[in-house]
Amino acid sequence: MKKPAKNTICLWYDGDAEEAARFYAEVFPDSSVDAVHLAPGDYPSGKQGDVLTVEFTVMGIPCLGLNGGPEVKHNEAFSFQVATEDQAETDRYWNAIVGNGGQEIVCGWCRDKWGISWQITPVALTEAITDPDPAAAKRAFDAMMQMVKIDIAAIEAARRG
Repeated sequence: MKKPAKNTICLWYDGDAEEAARFYAEVFPDSSVDAVHLAPGDYPSGKQGDVLTVEFTVMGIPCLGLNGGPEVKHNEAFSFQVATEDQAETDRYWNAIVGNGGQEIVCGWCRDKWGISWQITPVALTEAITDPDPAAAKRAFDAMMQMVKIDIAAIEAARRG
């Protein structure tokens, strides 16, 4: 067994941690399913031999999926923020999450079918809303506030005025 990371994000699932980890590994670069651990005995939401935990990596971030049962639900207080370089990359991640049973939210946020929130955030958006010109930043911010998935061309047009 390899030495665990000093800090790992633990995500609670209702029996489908392995499915989620495999999906993330297929969609995002520098992602993998690293280990699947079976329960050595019965537990409140499962039986001996069921998948209890899954060690996985999402874009270089070590995670542990815990099949803890239906009691705990995810919310936007935790999200993965993915910086994208262009509209094609933005669309690819957005469509993978939303098209696999996920849900659109607003302002570049979406939720996967397991309830994990994702911010699909183009670098162009971050640059626009932090523009040193406060008027340009506000125009870009106001444009973003009207969007669901981020449209880079529209953000850049708003930034320019």
